[in-house]
Amino acid sequence: MQDTVETASSAVIVAIDGPSGTGKSSTSKAVAAKLGLSYLDTGAQYRAITWWMLSNGIDTEDPQAIALAAAKPVIVSGTDPAAPTITVDGLDASGPIRTQEVTSKVSAVSAVPEVRALITDLQRTIAAAAEGGIVVEGRDIGTTVLPDADLKVFLTASAEARAARRSGELKGKEATDLATTKAALIRRDAADSGRKTSPLAKADDAVEVDTTDLTLDQVIECVVTLVEEKRAAK
Repeated sequence: MQDTVETASSAVIVAIDGPSGTGKSSTSKAVAAKLGLSYLDTGAQYRAITWWMLSNGIDTEDPQAIALAAAKPVIVSGTDPAAPTITVDGLDASGPIRTQEVTSKVSAVSAVPEVRALITDLQRTIAAAAEGGIVVEGRDIGTTVLPDADLKVFLTASAEARAARRSGELKGKEATDLATTKAALIRRDAADSGRKTSPLAKADDAVEVDTTDLTLDQVIECVVTLVEEKRAAK
């Protein structure tokens, strides 16, 4: 009984937001693994629905067509930080959702209100089911999806640092030069920050962490400390 009480009291919901290339995914997975929490990559869900749209011939430049099709795919996210999974209609989508084609279309698809409403509901359901706590990463988690999260962290970094990291993530023929990657990141920042529904924004009560001059291990250590402080205060 004592163990149950301790587990319940230590369960925390952590929202980690920020633009691409700030280290959100690597940090979030590592923090969740270190602290025994579940993990959810919300960006993967938006990529998944974008991939489904492209695979099924939906015009990703037509918000009405996207809205009409939004409820059709069944997206399932695994929340084990050591091996996060995502399937669409039962198919493993972890590889296909990382292509440049999906990357170039995801902002347009995720800006459609009907898409955001469906995915937000899915994210809230997953977070509510994580009895031991969860780290949820994305762009509108602290502001829209989980505004009552125990801890909100907003990761930032210079455009140059983010471009270098993102360029290093791209493999083979999809690798691009830094200038091209930086321009693409800036365009996506503008699209995500400027959309009417749930824009990318820092929550008023979020802790901002600039990762430009930090190693990944330093960022992870910083966030782990913040989570442990929240746990101790509960």
